[in-house]
Amino acid sequence: MSRRGTTLLARLALASLILVSAGCTPLDDLLAGVFGRSMRDQASFDPYEDPLNAPDGSVPFASANLPARVGDVNVGQAEGLQDVPPPYTTMDVLNEAEVVVSLENPVEATSESLDRGQELFLRFCAPCHGPAGDGVSGYMLLAGYPPYSMITERVSGFTDGHLYGMIRMGRGNMPAYGHRISHFDRWHVVNYVRVLQGVASPPAMEGGGE
Repeated sequence: MSRRGTTLLARLALASLILVSAGCTPLDDLLAGVFGRSMRDQASFDPYEDPLNAPDGSVPFASANLPARVGDVNVGQAEGLQDVPPPYTTMDVLNEAEVVVSLENPVEATSESLDRGQELFLRFCAPCHGPAGDGVSGYMLLAGYPPYSMITERVSGFTDGHLYGMIRMGRGNMPAYGHRISHFDRWHVVNYVRVLQGVASPPAMEGGGE
């Protein structure tokens, strides 16, 4: 093959590579790196993919079952929890629907609750919102996509239920964390956010966190 033909093939290969790469936007890839998932990599099975069978001797139960009380471990019982939030959607959170903003916080802001909330906030929230919750001190920052500040006057005026809903269902560029942060742990995070906002006067915290 002549040198000219080789050059033409190389250019065609480069053009094909560019077209293939264009399907994955930098923002999509970066968000997948931050949140560990994207719409292109779902938990659902692909066509013709073998399903995962339950281990022999195991007893399956619904993953949405909630613990009965603060500090309990979810062992699969559906009964026990009396304050299960009603169903709502991300749009309900965005529109501040009554079903979200009316949720009442069942967890007292004790030192144990705030310690747990701090641990979870630093683990899941601080990478974007920053350790101070100000939206500028985090290390996962995108030009043109500033993280939401959690300590503004507007957000300080959100109800506990609204903050809980944001954690569970997500809001704007923030994805849902309901699958990562459990029911009572969300309320612990809410209690800690109130401390960052200066809305609540915290009891003595043990410190630490992650």
